[in-house]
Amino acid sequence: MDAAFTAEQDEMRRTLREILGKRCGPDEVKAAVRTAAGYDGELWRQLARRLGLPGIAIAEEYDGVGCAPADLALACEETGRVLLPSPLLATAALVAPLIGALGTPAQRSAVLPRLAAGTLTAALAVPGPALATALALTGDNTPGDWSGGGRAGGVQARGGGDGGWRLYGEAAQVLDGHSAGLLLVAAHTGGFARSRTLLFLVREDAPGLVRARQATLDETRPQGRVQLRDVEAELLGAADAADVPGALAATGRGVATVLAAEAVGAAGQALARTVEYVRQREQFGRAVGSFQAVKHRLADLYVQVQAARSAAYYAAWDPDQGGLALAQALEALRLTAGEAIQLHGGIGFTWEHDAHLYFKRAAADELLFGPAHRLRAHAAQRAGLFPAIQEGPAIQEGPAIRERMAVR
Repeated sequence: MDAAFTAEQDEMRRTLREILGKRCGPDEVKAAVRTAAGYDGELWRQLARRLGLPGIAIAEEYDGVGCAPADLALACEETGRVLLPSPLLATAALVAPLIGALGTPAQRSAVLPRLAAGTLTAALAVPGPALATALALTGDNTPGDWSGGGRAGGVQARGGGDGGWRLYGEAAQVLDGHSAGLLLVAAHTGGFARSRTLLFLVREDAPGLVRARQATLDETRPQGRVQLRDVEAELLGAADAADVPGALAATGRGVATVLAAEAVGAAGQALARTVEYVRQREQFGRAVGSFQAVKHRLADLYVQVQAARSAAYYAAWDPDQGGLALAQALEALRLTAGEAIQLHGGIGFTWEHDAHLYFKRAAADELLFGPAHRLRAHAAQRAGLFPAIQEGPAIQEGPAIRERMAVR
């Protein structure tokens, strides 16, 4: 494994940091999230034109840049530093890989070039707060219970006599669901007894589609509620050949890597801003950062952030480690953001302070993609780390153990 960045990667990082540094200060971010779309459309188009950001991991035959997923993760570390509100995660990390894996040649040719150019944004609609399970990050997604169906609600698909499909149901907490030009909807088909989950393409102007933006803890990750009232839809790929759970699980590993890189970028920036503040803030005639207790706390945070960065970079090389890297990164971001609020003193506790942007990102990402302990537990289960404990014989109590228990 060669962990060194190439010259092209260094140039991409430098250019992206330069653009975001000029256009994504805290005030600009707060203004962007309060727009109808929830992001700065002009900045999104600039990133698409200059860097090809939406198409970094899309193949060249579909007008993408043709880079590896590691390059997308590297770019997302920079977007995470400024908490960039954009459709990048939903479009490039969630929807584009699924269309590339399951779509027919005609579907890939029609959709992927527009996604790569940034002229079309997309969102993955999964019913309820089940995105982490759908992506196999916190549990097995093969049973399909996460998508509802039958008496559990969710989205239902009904085949028509002309070979078309109609969808009805609802999905909430959909990333960019209120503004995306294309929806990729997970829906149940086959009835209650023989149901299975398939993916369907729904255009933004489809009759019967009703969308609304939802209030969220983290405004930099805008979410929407999607209602489908007998909406016409196009099946993604072929029903007989589609391995939807497998494709979602593979996409989940890539998304975990991207999210880990984002969280590392955010944690690193939160730490840097805190260090800068304690160097300037004076108390008892000296800088707050000169006190030994503060130095120790910052040193512990630095170790946490660097460990998370190493895990994220390793996951970019080996996506199978994405879940563990995400757990490490989310934990580092949560601890760093919490300490940032504490070390900023009285001003840090006000909602208006920028430290809360990082704290809200940490909390919201754990709600969406799974808390760290569940991410680690599922990774351990997949790796089969504890079969002896789960299946081994019970421990027999010897005379010495019974004697000690009697004394207690």
